[in-house]
Amino acid sequence: MSLKTSNRFSTANIKKRRVSSGLSELDTLLGDLYIGDNVLWYDDMGSFSAAFSHCFIRETLARKKPLIYVTFDRSPKNVVSFLGTLAESQNLTILDCFTNGKGDSSEVFNKFYEKDGALWPYKVIKVNNPTSAAHVAEAMYGVHSNLAGDVHFIIDSLTGMQSLWGGEEQVIEFYVKTCPRLYELDTIAYWLVEKGAHSSRLKANINKIAQVVIDLSVRRGNAVLKILKAEKRSSQYINEHHCYSCEGSTIIFENQRSEKNRFDLGARIKSTRLMRGLSQKELAALTGVTPSTISQVEKNLIYPSLPALFRIGESLSVEVATLLKDTDRDRDSCVYASASRSSISLAKSLKGYVSGELLLPPDLEAPADVTMLRLLPGKKIAGHFFAHKGREMGYLITGQVELIMGNQTYQMNAGDMVYLEKDMPIGWQNLSEQSAELLWLTFKQ
Repeated sequence: MSLKTSNRFSTANIKKRRVSSGLSELDTLLGDLYIGDNVLWYDDMGSFSAAFSHCFIRETLARKKPLIYVTFDRSPKNVVSFLGTLAESQNLTILDCFTNGKGDSSEVFNKFYEKDGALWPYKVIKVNNPTSAAHVAEAMYGVHSNLAGDVHFIIDSLTGMQSLWGGEEQVIEFYVKTCPRLYELDTIAYWLVEKGAHSSRLKANINKIAQVVIDLSVRRGNAVLKILKAEKRSSQYINEHHCYSCEGSTIIFENQRSEKNRFDLGARIKSTRLMRGLSQKELAALTGVTPSTISQVEKNLIYPSLPALFRIGESLSVEVATLLKDTDRDRDSCVYASASRSSISLAKSLKGYVSGELLLPPDLEAPADVTMLRLLPGKKIAGHFFAHKGREMGYLITGQVELIMGNQTYQMNAGDMVYLEKDMPIGWQNLSEQSAELLWLTFKQ
C-alpha cells in the first residue's frame, strides 16, 4: 500500500507569515518573527521586557490585529496606565488573572470594574478562578474563539503563574500544552519570564518548545539583548550581545546611532549625584556600598550589579531607565516632550501615596530640577518628598493640601505657592478628593 501526503497538509507548502516586533532592528537581528512563534523574554526585573512588549502591542494595534493581554502580575488599572491610549483600542482585550489571583479578590482591585454609568472604553474580562490552569486556558481560548484573523498574545507573566499556582510542574504542564495549541491556532505569543525566579530545569523545558528565546540584562552598565534561540530562520546574531536604550516610547539599538552619541553610565551617575547635592560618601551610605565603589563606578572602572544600580537610582530619585537613557540627542532642543519624561524614584515609605515625574532630563544643566508631584486623594505622609539640602519652591496646580513646618500648619489651595530656604516640612496631607498636583522646583547647589 502506498501512502500519499495531501498538499493541503504538507508543511513544505505552508508559507510562513511575517509579523513585525514593532522594532525594525530587532526584526533584522531575529530574521523576523512569524505567525506561530512563541517568544520567551527573560528579564531580571520585568521593566526591560515591558518596553519591548509595548512596541509589539503598538505595532499590532496599528495594523488592526486583535491582541489579548493576559495579566497575572499587573492589575487592570496598572495595565491601562502602562498602555495609555492604546488601552482604548477595541482590538485589545485584557484578560484579568490578577484581581482574583494575586489581588486576592480585594475590593481595592475590584473597584476598577465600578463604571458608575460612564462609557467604558476598555475591553477587560475578569477570570473567576485564575488559580486553576484549566480555567485560565479555557478563558484564553474562549476569548480567542470570538476573534478573527491572526491573534497576538502578551502573557505577563510565566513567573506570575508559578507564584499563583504554587510550583513549576503546573507551569511546565500549562506551557507544554498551550504552546503547540497557540501555534496551530495561528497566533504569536510573547511570554514574559523573570529569569532569576525559575530553575534551570524549567527554563530548559520551555526553551525547548519555544520558537524564539531572548535574554535581557545589564552588562557593564549597558542594557543588553541576546538572542538565545531563533528556530528555522537564518539569523547570524545568535548569542551575540546587542546594546540598546529606551528613548521615549521606542527602543534604539547601539548600532543605530553613531559612536559619538554613546552614553557614559559613570558620567551620568556622577552628574546626577552632583545635581542632587550629594557627595560620593553620602551616595555610598544611601546605596550600601563604599565611597571607593562609587568613585570606581563613576570612572567606569567597575560596573554596578543590577540590584546596586537600582539602589543608586532610588538614592538619586531617578528610575534606572533614566540612567540608561541617552538624552544627548536632545541637547539642541528647547522643547521637552511629555513622552520623554522619566518617573522619579521616591522613598519606599511614599509609594502608594505620592508619584512624580521629572519634567526635564536629570542631567540637563538647568538651575533647578522640575518635578510634577501627585499626592493621592486623602493621603497623609510623614516627612518631605525629597531629602534635599537647599532652596525649594512649589506651585499647587490642583487640589488642596496641608503642610506642617515645625509647630505650624499651613493650608494651600490651587494657585498658591510655597518657598523653602532650608527647613523641610515634617508632613503633608491631601485634603481634597482628587489627586493634588504640585509643580516642584528643587534648586541645585
